[in-house]
Amino acid sequence: MPSSCKELRAALAQCLQESECVMVQRNSAADCLRPPLVDTLPPKCQQLKKGFGECRRGLVDMRKRFRGNVPVSYQTIQKADEEGKGYQLYAGKSAFGGGVKITSGDEQEQDWREVANEKYRAEAAAAAKSDAPTKSSFDSSSGGGGFFLRAFTV
Repeated sequence: MPSSCKELRAALAQCLQESECVMVQRNSAADCLRPPLVDTLPPKCQQLKKGFGECRRGLVDMRKRFRGNVPVSYQTIQKADEEGKGYQLYAGKSAFGGGVKITSGDEQEQDWREVANEKYRAEAAAAAKSDAPTKSSFDSSSGGGGFFLRAFTV
């Protein structure tokens, strides 16, 4: 059981021990959690019982497998909004925080072919600097198309 369920279980047990059902009527905690005695519990205990049940159900729920079974509190959401990070988790890390590049919207996205050609030119320049022979027959004077020549030559 994850720590979040253990905390809910401990809080539910504490609430049941302090409830009228156990203290005054001398019923067991297990009996107080079953109908008809469950209706006599205070609202706090009923909420904890419902939360603990959802937490246990979440252990086998595949939709919560990567995001975690941690209940999100209002303060966590507020703090995440102030910091600019998302509170939603993916594999234990923020799903949306830090991975977004902030732009003004006026920038034009660079074409993937240009990115590949720039990368190839940088590799060719590094190879020429070290005077190592390259595998491709790319002639830098022909201009452009270096990516495609490199991709189809051995």
